[in-house]
Amino acid sequence: MDGRAKEWFEAGRFFRWRGLDIFHAEFGAAGAPVVVLVHGFPTSSIDWYDVVRPLAVNRRVCVVDFPGFGFSDKPRGEPYTLVRDVELLEHYLGEVVGAEGGAAVAHDRGDSVALQFAARCDAGESAFDMTRLVLSNGNMFLPLSNLTEFQRLVLHDDTAQSVLDVVTPEGLAAGMGTTTFTPPRSGEDPAIAALAQTFAHNDGVAVVHDTIQYLVERAAHEEEWLGALSRSAIPTTLLWGLCDTVSPPRVAMHIWDRYLSTKPSANDLWFLPHANHYLQHDDPEGFVEVVSRVLDDNVPVAPGALTAEPKAPILVDRSRRELPSATDVLAGPERRD
Repeated sequence: MDGRAKEWFEAGRFFRWRGLDIFHAEFGAAGAPVVVLVHGFPTSSIDWYDVVRPLAVNRRVCVVDFPGFGFSDKPRGEPYTLVRDVELLEHYLGEVVGAEGGAAVAHDRGDSVALQFAARCDAGESAFDMTRLVLSNGNMFLPLSNLTEFQRLVLHDDTAQSVLDVVTPEGLAAGMGTTTFTPPRSGEDPAIAALAQTFAHNDGVAVVHDTIQYLVERAAHEEEWLGALSRSAIPTTLLWGLCDTVSPPRVAMHIWDRYLSTKPSANDLWFLPHANHYLQHDDPEGFVEVVSRVLDDNVPVAPGALTAEPKAPILVDRSRRELPSATDVLAGPERRD
């Protein structure tokens, strides 16, 4: 192991949970406000490599590898479910970190974990007090997704093994570098090389068929989870890389329009115009800028780009109690709220 993977591994340690060794790491002052970063599929907490240290300047940034991912244990035959990962996340924050509350920032598969965890917090079923939820580039509404051919093949019992028999950690990482980063990255890129090493750790490719079953779980419950989000009092941000073709912007727009635009509390929708699915890698500065602003309650009043730079984050919308009528939009200032 070398490069980013070695550095990330040495920054963390392990705790034992239900017979499994779970990798985790914390950055920043122990007494600072907590923010937990929740990773996606098929990657791990190393997704956050480019953003943890800037975010940790005045926060306690916490990351964990779910079973089957990264440096955590990856035994075959495990129930790699979203529900179990919610339980692990709650244990990690309460018993390992010792946090009573804080914000959650999630990506891809992690969005579904964070949605369920937020619902538990909002309902008073968890001791953790979630103060803010940030969701990014995940297929939380599958009818508008663009699943890749690889995802479909490894999802199904009749095709998964023949595909995984020929997939190498390096090949999996290189394929992701070509399709989910903008601009595309080769296998020599430090981030892609680190992905390959985390896939190789504990033979992660062998459990990809098991870990991708979260899509079936998500399909069965996505309306339930999004409905809970729409009723939640937790302020929620959608932050999306516009170049994503797997979780395209139409997913974010649908969730915003249907579930968040008139949701209780302060909610907002942001785009990173030059970022792909792995927006935290493609535009770490923009990602940190938006997350820092929403965590600090420093979101602009009016929509638009933050600066005149072409890559500047764009605030698309903020929530309101209800949409005005067309007549109200055209009314004079004395008739508008």
